[in-house]
Amino acid sequence: MKIKFLGATGTVTGSKYLLTIQNKHILVDCGLFQGYKELRLRNWNSLPIEPAEIDAVVLTHAHIDHSGYIPLLVKHGFKGTIYATKPTCDLCAILLPDSGYLQEEEAHTANLQGYSKHHPALPLYTMKDAEKSLEHFKPMQFSQDYTLLPGIQVSWHRAGHILGAAFVQFKVEGKTVLFSGDIGRFHDPVMKAPELMHETDYLVLESTYGNRLHDKSDPKDNIAAVVLETIQRGGTVLIPAFAVGRAQSILYYLAQLKQEKRIPDVPVYLDSPMAIDATMLLQHYADKESRLTAQQCRMACSVASYIGSVAESKELDVPNSPKIIVAASGMMTGGRVLHHLKIIAPDARNTILMTGYQAGGTRGARLLAGERELKIQGETFSVKAQIASLNSVSAHADYEDILYWLKQFQRPPRKVFITHGEPEAAAALKKRIEKELGWVCEIPTYLDEETLG
Repeated sequence: MKIKFLGATGTVTGSKYLLTIQNKHILVDCGLFQGYKELRLRNWNSLPIEPAEIDAVVLTHAHIDHSGYIPLLVKHGFKGTIYATKPTCDLCAILLPDSGYLQEEEAHTANLQGYSKHHPALPLYTMKDAEKSLEHFKPMQFSQDYTLLPGIQVSWHRAGHILGAAFVQFKVEGKTVLFSGDIGRFHDPVMKAPELMHETDYLVLESTYGNRLHDKSDPKDNIAAVVLETIQRGGTVLIPAFAVGRAQSILYYLAQLKQEKRIPDVPVYLDSPMAIDATMLLQHYADKESRLTAQQCRMACSVASYIGSVAESKELDVPNSPKIIVAASGMMTGGRVLHHLKIIAPDARNTILMTGYQAGGTRGARLLAGERELKIQGETFSVKAQIASLNSVSAHADYEDILYWLKQFQRPPRKVFITHGEPEAAAALKKRIEKELGWVCEIPTYLDEETLG
């Protein structure tokens, strides 16, 4: 059995791991690279294996950095089945077509305004490509062993990160390999806690927050402070949020703040078709997959007005009374948040409230680093709005959570492969695991391959 690291090495994006078992090839996660241009260019490179030679794809969860390459894989010849939990399948049916649509829109705008170096600019894949790829999905249940291929068993275990997120464990010829995907937090107010795992021979472990502890302050206090200060200036709060997971958490906190009368009853808008669909899906799975009751979920989801059309979205930026806009994408790499930024960023009355991890090279990361100019669709815009960051709502485990999860193992893995983190985060987590647990850890690099003996 061999593993080859095709992504999420030295970065938090592009998760892809190729398992080769005898003559069978299984791709665990199939994500897009995001952030720095040199990473995004990898999306256009051919994989080191022909897609037609891949027998199956297994997903940990639906986020685009774990699933967004699937339409391209199918477009280039993949014929097999994509296995994932039922909520992950449902989310991919929302996220992947939206990803294709956004890429078509970006290419169209680039051609219209002439800011691309490519003539014509082309999308990586289209909405139609994404819809076609959905035919390959097969839903699986949590905590059940399935025979994926002869001699290969696989099971999904709740990871708590977003709806459907799972740890994926393979059992092959007496050996086990566990993929953490993205580990959720043990005290998240919306998602259920990650399942405790007790043993594996090999562990592929994420390290997004491997060098950080989350702010322990109450997110509601921080959100309330930002909203009140911005309203006093007569401004708008723009909250870029991941459409799946983060947007719903923000709505939950805003609903509570309004109910407790800690913020005025200013209008709240959810401006992302994908986030709207994901919010509806959360209501569908409320009792089964989240900590919220159906009633709590309905309350959270009803705090906002849902914006459907692009025309309605643009009307939100007409100067008037204060408001709160929750829009995707969370790292401001695309989506409706971009046209809000053009209007909101140059006005000092407004606030841009960051709510999640910002990968290197994204607009979000540059804003947090103090840059005061943003290039959006070929134009440069000044940033005079206040920049605030909410550091207590991440859906990723920090290093304290990760170490707690690891300490529940009854025996050490033969080796831990630390992935899905910036270099400093991966190195810090490696050092902590080696010091506190004495386990053998390795940080693979792009296209590394290792035999699992």
